[in-house]
Amino acid sequence: MSPEQFSISSLVGVERAMGDFRRGLPILIVDDAGGPALLAVAAELARPETIQAMTQWAGTSPFLALTHQRAATLKIRLYTPDVVLLPQNAKGGWETADAAKSLADPSLDLELPLRGPFHAVRTLQGKGWTAAIKLAKLAHLLPAVIAVNLPQAQPVKDFASRHDLLQVGAGALLSYDAAAAMALVQVAGARVPLAGAEAARLIAFRPKDGGLEHFAIVIGDPDRHQPVLARLHSECFTGDLIGSLKCDCGEQLRGAIKQINEAGGGVLLYLAQEGRGIGLINKLRAYGLQDQGFDTNQANERLGFAADERIFLPAARMLTLLGFNEVRLMSNNPLKVSGLEQLGVRVVERVPHQFPSNEHNWFYLNTKRDKSGHLL
Repeated sequence: MSPEQFSISSLVGVERAMGDFRRGLPILIVDDAGGPALLAVAAELARPETIQAMTQWAGTSPFLALTHQRAATLKIRLYTPDVVLLPQNAKGGWETADAAKSLADPSLDLELPLRGPFHAVRTLQGKGWTAAIKLAKLAHLLPAVIAVNLPQAQPVKDFASRHDLLQVGAGALLSYDAAAAMALVQVAGARVPLAGAEAARLIAFRPKDGGLEHFAIVIGDPDRHQPVLARLHSECFTGDLIGSLKCDCGEQLRGAIKQINEAGGGVLLYLAQEGRGIGLINKLRAYGLQDQGFDTNQANERLGFAADERIFLPAARMLTLLGFNEVRLMSNNPLKVSGLEQLGVRVVERVPHQFPSNEHNWFYLNTKRDKSGHLL
């Protein structure tokens, strides 16, 4: 399903599903391609009574679905694409809600080093499993779900109505990021003098489903007919707001505002992509793993995420809405350059944007350079 085909009602349906998932409620995921519907609950929020009810309703035992990244940490063989399924049993799987949570959450991995061996299933029915993991990611939960396929004989609408379940399409979940970005609209703007750039306007963009807002800081009056000096900045509560020394985000944010102002104008996009797209709570979990000795990429992957979960379509959409088609991009990340180029925004120059390290973030910065290819 392309973003153009994605209806606003589908966007809203996904947004509602995120809310229910974060409350620990099961969601009914319908496979648009005709595969079996899936009843899923977030693993980190699953309660014993919820798992018992799902088992009774579906008439069969559920599975724990994990990402390939998390499965690799647990030394589980990858038989199926995108996700790995573990059966609910004592041998080679899990039994209780607490056991499922411990497999989803890596905080106890070092204390429980000899778990397994695990026996994953070798076949995967329908794309609902991948969509369920996507829903957990969208809800900024650990990317692990407990789920069960409904028997094909069960009419989905009747089942959802009987058990008061919200249902959402698998295609809607898998396409949500792109669709929400394409549905961004400008909703408000005002002059906001900033330290380092008094001639600044703050402009808010919101997807049509009422989801998370992104912001643009337009400094001065940049010429739309010339490449604009631009910075894509992912929000960082710890670095931007409370001055964390574990990253260089706060320095990059304030430094970019000052540098753009001194250059005569430009734009900074402040994107709702905390923790490289995994959310603040999961970022704090990653910090805990870093305290155990893992680097920033390893921490994300042990949690079950990719090292970087961000997409650049919201940024490209915002630049287009602001009238900018060419940029001089302030970034040390080559993926930002190629990401924008692939989305039709021409990057005429990469402008280095780096700051001295400190005793708390030097390892983090070296990891970005050595593993993620940042030009530092």
